[in-house]
Amino acid sequence: MSSVAVTAQTAGKGAARAAARRRDQGKASRSASRRPGWITYTLLGIALVISAFPLYFTLLLGSSDPVAIAQNAVPQWLPDASLFQQFATVIESTQINFWKALLNSVVIAVTVSTSVVLFSTLAGYSFAKLSFRGRGPLLVFVIATMAVPTQLGVIPLYILMSEIGWIGKVQAVIIPGLVAAFGVFWMTQYLSEALPYELIEAARVDGASMIRTFWSVALPAARPAAAMLGLFTFVQQWTNFFWPSIVLNQNNPTLPLVVRSLQATYFVDHSLVMGGIFLVTLPLLVIFVFVGRQLVAGIMAGAVKG
Repeated sequence: MSSVAVTAQTAGKGAARAAARRRDQGKASRSASRRPGWITYTLLGIALVISAFPLYFTLLLGSSDPVAIAQNAVPQWLPDASLFQQFATVIESTQINFWKALLNSVVIAVTVSTSVVLFSTLAGYSFAKLSFRGRGPLLVFVIATMAVPTQLGVIPLYILMSEIGWIGKVQAVIIPGLVAAFGVFWMTQYLSEALPYELIEAARVDGASMIRTFWSVALPAARPAAAMLGLFTFVQQWTNFFWPSIVLNQNNPTLPLVVRSLQATYFVDHSLVMGGIFLVTLPLLVIFVFVGRQLVAGIMAGAVKG
């Protein structure tokens, strides 16, 4: 029974209403005292400007022509409609296969992000909530692989892809990225705090199998962290240049390789290249605009529940 109900029974409804008003005023004052001050907003504004400036400068160069860029490092202060002409030039260029690269990038990013989220959540649930022999050393080994530079495995991985005939094919990019050590570590840490043992025990008492418990209990609890992991993995694969530039070719490229193809041998049209870069980045901006708020809300809800 709440304190307001007790007050209503002992001192009457008027005293109860007064107590409710005082309680609401106390909550409002506490929430107002926790509101960030002008220093916080100033620092956030500076960070926002610094983060958005490269994108803004890309828009300026993409809206200019090579002559203006050669004469002045900042040819203009506001982008204009000529940026859309650069988009059309990139899409309709006969030197590159833009639509093929777009399809490859979508397939790679969606497949790898989905696989990383699924396998990382499974492994994180196992390391966080299941007891088995060697759990600690195995988790340490998985985390230790994050310290190994990617460049060290390029040569043996390229030899392997050449032996099985995957050079120049999309699966050569997809298969090595199906599991990520960082994803396993991320989901292990999150599920250790966000998923109580009582929920797992209740599901097992109700007769749920191990897979059913994971699907119905662990996966919903891991949804906020899984959403962030999927988004980060999608962005990483969408902008990945190093390994695709080694294993793919111009007949089967991704979008970062298409942007590189816009550079001629003896002359670089910076306006065209910047237009292509912004065109490649545009889908990521759209995703953040429509999904970012829901992701932040999910993370906050998961933090409160945990």
